[in-house]
Amino acid sequence: MEGAAVIGGLFLSWRDLLDIALVSVLLYQIIQLLRGTRALAVLTGLGLLTVLYYMARYFGLNTLFWLLQHIFTSLFIVIVILFQEDIRQALGEIGARGIFKRNKLQQGGIEEIVMACQEMARLRIGALIVIERGMRLGDMVAREGVRIDALLSRRLLMNIFHPKAPLHDGAVIVSNGRIVAAACILPLAIADGQSFGTRHRAALGITKESDAVSVVVSEERGEISLAIRGKLTLISDAARLRQVLNEVF
Repeated sequence: MEGAAVIGGLFLSWRDLLDIALVSVLLYQIIQLLRGTRALAVLTGLGLLTVLYYMARYFGLNTLFWLLQHIFTSLFIVIVILFQEDIRQALGEIGARGIFKRNKLQQGGIEEIVMACQEMARLRIGALIVIERGMRLGDMVAREGVRIDALLSRRLLMNIFHPKAPLHDGAVIVSNGRIVAAACILPLAIADGQSFGTRHRAALGITKESDAVSVVVSEERGEISLAIRGKLTLISDAARLRQVLNEVF
C-alpha cells in the first residue's frame, strides 16, 4: 500500500500516523497542564470508576452496573462542574502558548524585582507584584488600576508600596520589563482553611485565572512568597527568588 507502514502486522497510512501523533501530543499537553493540580486526582478517581464499571458488567453485578451507568450518563456535566476553574485556566494557557507571544522578563528586570522585594521584606513593607506572561491582564488594569507605564525599577516599586503612598493598596502589574499599572484589584482565591491574608489570596487568585506569576511580600512576617498556577511557595532568600524567576522567564 502506497504511503503506508507496517507495524506489528498492521497497515498504517500517513493519516493514521499523523492522527496518532496529534493525539499523543494532545494527551501529553493535557497531562502537563493537569500535573500537580487537584484535577489530576479527580481524573484518577474517575479512571478507577471506569475500571469498576467494566468489572461490574463483566461479572454481572447488575446493581453496581446500573448505578455506574447512570453516573456516566451525566459524566460530561459532572466534569464541567468539577473542573470549571481548571478548564478555564487550561484553555487560557493553551491559547497563550499557541496564539500570543510570551512576555519576557530580562535579567535586569528580574534583578530589580528581587532587590526591591528583599529590601521591602527587610523593612516589613507589604507588596504584591504580578508579572504578566502569555495571557494579557488588561482587564485587571481597566477595573480599578492606575496606569503608570514606566520602566521597571526597584526604587519605583518601593515608592509605590510605601505604606503612606496613595497606590500602595492593590497589585502592581509588570509586563515586558515595564510597570504597566498599580493599585490593581485582583480576584481573591478561597483560602481552603489556611490563614492567608488578602495579598496572598489575591496572588493565588490571579495565578489560578491566568499564567501570570505573583510575588508577595508579607508586612507581618517579612517573608517573600511566590505564586504560580494557583500554588503558593515560601521563598527562603533573594538568591532563591532570583533562581525561580530565571527558571520561569
